[in-house]
Amino acid sequence: MNIQLFSKNALVGAATQGIGAGIATELAKCGANVTVMARNEEKLKNSVSLLPLIHPDQKHQYVVADFSDFDNYKKIIAAFFKDHSIDILVNNTNGPEPGLALEKDVEDYQRAFDLLFKTVCETTLLALPHMIQQGSGRIINVSSLSVKEPIGSLALSNSIRSAVIAWAKTLSNEIAHHQITVNNILTGYFDTERIQNLIQHEAEQSGKSPDEIKAGREHKIPMKRLGKPEEYGHLVSFLASEYASYLTGASIPLDGGLNNTY
Repeated sequence: MNIQLFSKNALVGAATQGIGAGIATELAKCGANVTVMARNEEKLKNSVSLLPLIHPDQKHQYVVADFSDFDNYKKIIAAFFKDHSIDILVNNTNGPEPGLALEKDVEDYQRAFDLLFKTVCETTLLALPHMIQQGSGRIINVSSLSVKEPIGSLALSNSIRSAVIAWAKTLSNEIAHHQITVNNILTGYFDTERIQNLIQHEAEQSGKSPDEIKAGREHKIPMKRLGKPEEYGHLVSFLASEYASYLTGASIPLDGGLNNTY
């Protein structure tokens, strides 16, 4: 299987580090023109400079946008789509702050809704007219295993990501006849800055060391290790390709087997 995404335009959120960076790199290796999006312009410039160029016409670019400021994000993403169209949309954002359900108030949930749901909805709806017109497109949502089994310290993420999954499934049925696919990836434990922050937070709450917390997580995973960002990019590249043209409305665990141990 040789995945080729030549002439395809991809937009990848939160792509300066971690899973987002892994996705952007692998899409570029397959020949896609990749637009990376995040809030730090210096990091974005560096990310673009590191993306591979495998053919002369391939071009990469960036968009500066802060997912946590929805009103401003809405203006920026609307301006982007006035001048650009995309074939592959990877909805990925930074996660909300960790914490227990009893620690969060209504305002916390509203901010998480803006971050995780409204940005996904807004971006997708702007990307769809071009996809519908050309009769093809790929929408891939970076989600979490917590939609299957809530994680105690991630009350905000548990709640809002579940809403995204339900919305995505509904949308997938409505646009399937346009040959546009909508799929979700249920993320397990990957070796990223995000997981390191969560491990540190759990260590502070439990009194254990970060190494103990990390070892405990790895022990629960049948493969006994954290995932690599490039492994995430491999799945996204497949879902973005013609090989996945009949796969839609799915929520696919990517977790080293962890989902089966619940």
